Amino acid sequence: MKRYFSLLVFALLLQVQIFNPCILKAQEKNEYTPQEYIDKVIKKNHNYRNAVAAIKAVDKDGKVIAEWNSNLPVLTASTLKTVTCGLALAYLGEDYKFTTSVKHSGIIKNGVLYGDIWIVGGADPTLGADDGVAFKVDSVFGVWVEGMEKLGIRKVEGNIVVDDTYIGREVIPASWTWGNIGYDYGSAPSGLPFHRDVQKVRIVPGKQVGDKPQVIVLYPQIPNFKYMNNLTTEAAKSGDHSEYFCSDLAKVGKFAGSVPLDRDTISISISNKFSYLSCGAAFRDFALSKGITIGPNIIPVEEADSTELFDIATTYSPELWKIVGRTLVISDNFYAETLFKTLGKKMFGEGTYSASKKAAKRILDSLGVNTVGYTQDDGSGLSRQNYLSPAFFCNFFSVMAQQPCFERFVEAFPYSGVGTLRNVLTAKKFDKKTALAVHAKSGSLSNVKTYAGYVYGGPKHGLIKFAILVNNYSCPTREIQKHLEGFMYSLACTE
Repeated sequence: MKRYFSLLVFALLLQVQIFNPCILKAQEKNEYTPQEYIDKVIKKNHNYRNAVAAIKAVDKDGKVIAEWNSNLPVLTASTLKTVTCGLALAYLGEDYKFTTSVKHSGIIKNGVLYGDIWIVGGADPTLGADDGVAFKVDSVFGVWVEGMEKLGIRKVEGNIVVDDTYIGREVIPASWTWGNIGYDYGSAPSGLPFHRDVQKVRIVPGKQVGDKPQVIVLYPQIPNFKYMNNLTTEAAKSGDHSEYFCSDLAKVGKFAGSVPLDRDTISISISNKFSYLSCGAAFRDFALSKGITIGPNIIPVEEADSTELFDIATTYSPELWKIVGRTLVISDNFYAETLFKTLGKKMFGEGTYSASKKAAKRILDSLGVNTVGYTQDDGSGLSRQNYLSPAFFCNFFSVMAQQPCFERFVEAFPYSGVGTLRNVLTAKKFDKKTALAVHAKSGSLSNVKTYAGYVYGGPKHGLIKFAILVNNYSCPTREIQKHLEGFMYSLACTE
């Protein structure tokens, strides 16, 4: 596969007239220097009287360009993904690949397997995903079927056993809230993931107010799963207030809330806490479509008998740098959490959040990153127990800039008009070429708005590292957003 991210960045750098790969000549001067913008605009604005703002920017030599409360650890939201992805690239390697293996038990005789098919997960987050980085599910399943055919298997007398024990079966980090875990962004990693651990659902409102809407689960299916439908149909223009709740404690999910009468259908994605069972069911259907019959049951590994297994096929994920690119550009929580738990698995042999937090700290220490002002509880930033200071971000970004994987790391960041920055620095008041110098990850939670990353400054300051983190504001986010953009733009205009 072509190095499409590298080509994309190369084209971008040509657009902004970079003469040195690490130095961008600013296209225009700004009204304020970055420090003046903090002092004369942000500090003077009444919206920051009860908010907490923490800011720092340093240049290529580590010299401070601007700062305010730079050593104060605050909530990061999704800017934390830059740390998770950086650690994964540095420790696992940019070409690391996840694996999934298919095996069988029993014996093969006259085209019949007298035993079970085993799908043994390796936490490949792209397995069955329908995004731009994953291999098509039919191509992956096709390799598995081809392996069965090479062994002469045309019929399986047994069933499918799904083994998700590669990483710990933790539905979510303990600090995530109940209201988050039913949505697609609340899908935690699995040892045998499938379809990014989400299900596509269609809700059809009733014909009259008070009618029960219809819930249609499209793909993938969970064998023997029960859906409770407590939805109601409300008046036209009342808005979509549907909710979904689930856990891994029982194969039951609940839809609640209301949907408006004037909507034909509402399409949503919900979290799948039993993705390993969905993987087995989807593969069974695929094998049947190819003329291979397999018993009807999908059996979790804890219910299977321990037995000798024989290899059928192994498939691999795309390279890690491609997964990192997808993670940062669209802010994918599921991918980020999988990368985080993989650190614990690879370092300590234990894919748990406890092990992963220890692994992250050890990797930071080995890289020489000062971890004062660093507390990481998950991989994506959804937890409200992640507290990082701008000083830590700048230190981390400076160290990453010296790593062999830096090219892959920085090219994964969104920029103006792309990914989560598609509407950032796009207003007419911002010079487009200058705005493209900003490569940053955004973050959002309730009353939290953040950005962190790199800016290609002029010859004097070179590659700038920065973080601007605002917590606990009570005004509309758009009022904070304009100041965050203004600050980033002032960095892009530095000489």
